[in-house]
Amino acid sequence: MTKNSANETTAKSPATTTDQGADDLSAYQITNPQEFAENMFRLAEESGKAMTQMWLHSPDQSGPMSATHELVEASRTMTEIAARWLQTPEKLAEAQTDLFQDYVDLWTNTARRMMGEDVEPLAKPAPGDNRFKHPEWNSNPYFDYCKQFYLLSTSWAEAMLDETEGLSERDRQRAEFHLNQLAAALSPTNFPFTNPEVLRETLHSNARNLVEGLHNLTHDIENSKDLLKISQTDLDAFQVGGNLAVSPGKVIYQNDIMQLIQYSPTSDHVQQVPLLIVPPWINKFYILDLTEKKSFIRYVVSQGFTVFMISWVNPDSRHASKSFSNYMKDGILTAAEKLREETGEEQCNVVGYCVAGTLLSATLAYLAEKEGAGPFKSATFLTTQIDFSKAGDLTLLIGNEQLRAIEAIMAEKGYLDGSRMANVFNMLRPKDLIWPYIVNNYMLGKKPMPFDLLYWNQDSTRMPAANHNFYLSEFYAKNSLSEGKLVLDGVPLDMRKVKLPVYELAAREDHIAPAVSVFRGSRLFGGPVEFVLAGSGHIAGVINPPNPDKPKYQYWTGPFEGADIEHWLMKATETPGSWWPHWIDWLRDRSGDEVPARWPGEQLAPIEDAPGSYVLEKS
Repeated sequence: MTKNSANETTAKSPATTTDQGADDLSAYQITNPQEFAENMFRLAEESGKAMTQMWLHSPDQSGPMSATHELVEASRTMTEIAARWLQTPEKLAEAQTDLFQDYVDLWTNTARRMMGEDVEPLAKPAPGDNRFKHPEWNSNPYFDYCKQFYLLSTSWAEAMLDETEGLSERDRQRAEFHLNQLAAALSPTNFPFTNPEVLRETLHSNARNLVEGLHNLTHDIENSKDLLKISQTDLDAFQVGGNLAVSPGKVIYQNDIMQLIQYSPTSDHVQQVPLLIVPPWINKFYILDLTEKKSFIRYVVSQGFTVFMISWVNPDSRHASKSFSNYMKDGILTAAEKLREETGEEQCNVVGYCVAGTLLSATLAYLAEKEGAGPFKSATFLTTQIDFSKAGDLTLLIGNEQLRAIEAIMAEKGYLDGSRMANVFNMLRPKDLIWPYIVNNYMLGKKPMPFDLLYWNQDSTRMPAANHNFYLSEFYAKNSLSEGKLVLDGVPLDMRKVKLPVYELAAREDHIAPAVSVFRGSRLFGGPVEFVLAGSGHIAGVINPPNPDKPKYQYWTGPFEGADIEHWLMKATETPGSWWPHWIDWLRDRSGDEVPARWPGEQLAPIEDAPGSYVLEKS
C-alpha cells in the first residue's frame, strides 16, 4: 500500500520553529487584555461551529480505521496489560517505586536548575524526534520538566510492556502499537499550556492563533467527506497536469477501470523492449511523475525507454463489483495487449509498485499456469509484499473485527472512501503525520506549507468493494498467495512457477511494506532475483532521483542469499545515492537493441493528453 510514510511526506514537522530570546519572560504576558477577551469570545463562537460540524460527522469519526476507534482500542489494550501486572503485586510495586524515584530525581534536578546549577537531564528525546526542537524545551525549567516527565513516563511504560509475561507475539505487537498511539497523543507538545511555542503565540497574539486554529478545524471538518482529513499542505498550490504530472504523452486507450498513457520520447532512439508501469490503485499514479526533478517517468524516458503507464479510475458505486481478477484482466493484461498493438513488440518489461506489485505477482503466477511468461520479459517490484506473514503494524489495523466493519461499509456504498485508508497510514506514524499538523493548524493557527508529496498524499482514491475485500481478506488476513492457496479466476497460483528475471526493491524504513516482508516474498519466485534495499521509506526510498552533487540516502546490493534480510545485509554492499541508475543498467540488459523512437499514438489513436482525465477525479 502506498500512502505515504512521514519522512517521505514531511520536509520537517510544521510545529518546530525556533524563537530567539527563548528565555524572555515578557513573552508570557498578555499584551492587550481587551483584545484577548474579545478573542476568547470569538473562540467560544468558533468552538460552537466546530462542535456542530463534529457532531454532524460523529457517526463516522469513531468507525473502523479512525483515530478515535484506535485510541479506544489503545485504552482497552493498556487496561489488559495493567490487569496482568496486578496479578504480580510485588513486581508492580517495585516498578512503581522505580518510576516514583525517577519523578523525585527529576523534581530535585529541576529545583537545582532553578537555583542556577548546570544539571544533566535524566531523559533526552530519541534522535530524529522533532517534537522538542523549540529551544525552551531545554532552556526553560518548566518546559524541560514537562518534557522529561513525559519521556520518563513513556520509557517506563515501554519497559513495563517489555517485561509483561504471557503475551503472544501478536498481542505484544498490538500492545506496542497502541502504546505508541497513546504516547504520541499524550505528548506535552500537543497541549497549549505545556507547549512553549503555542503558549507564547497565544499570549503574544491575544489568543488570535486559537481562533484561527478553530477556524482551520471547522474548515477541515466541512471538507472531510468521511473521516476528518487534517490539512497537511496548501492544496491550492498544486494542480495535476499544471505543476504536477506534466511529463508529455497521450492516453492511447481506456476502459472502465483504467487509462493507458504512452509518454513522448526525448531521444532519437529507444530500447527495443518497451516498459509498462503498473501503479497502485490505492492512490494516484503521479507519485511517479511529480515535478520535473522528482519524476521517475521523466528519468526513465530520458534513458531511452518507451514508457507506458496505467492510470486507474477513481472508482465509485458503479465499480463495486470490479474484482481483483478484473484489475488483472482489464488492467494489466489489457494494457500489455494494447502496448503490443501500439509497438509491435510481443513482450515488454513491467514494473509494479506496492499493491500493484502484489497484483502483478499474482498475474505472473496466473500466466505461468496458463502460458508461461506471457507478454512479460522481466518484472520489477517496488516495495511489494507477496508474503504477508511479516506485514508489520498495518495488520493490527486490519483484523477480523475491522474487516467485518469495512465489509459492511463497502456493502452500503460499493466502495471504501480513501480517507479511511489515509487515516490508517497516518496512524502508523502519528508523531510525524498526525500531531504536528494538529499543533500547527489548530493550536498555532497556521496554514500548512505547500509540499508536493503531501498534496499527493491527500489526493486519495476510493477502493471498489469487491477488489478491496479480496485484497484484505486473501492477502492480509489469510496470506493465501505465499502459502500456495490463492485461486484467481479459477486458476490455482504457484509463485515458484514464475521464472522470469525479477528486480525487487525494498526500503529499509518502510512502515507499509516492511523490508523483512518484501525479502520473504522475494524468495517465492522460481527464477533469478536481483534484491536491492533502498534507504528511507515507502515513498522517499523509491522516489529518490540521482543527484551527483549531493547524493541522498543510499542503497544496498549483493547476492540474493541468506535466510532473512539481516543475513543478506551482512554481505551486501552499500552505495550512496539513488538506486535508479543501478536499475536502469539491469533493465537495459533486458531491453534489446536500440530502435527509432516511438511517438504516442502511432497505431492507436490518441484520446487525450497526459495525464488523462481519470487521475483528475477527486474523492
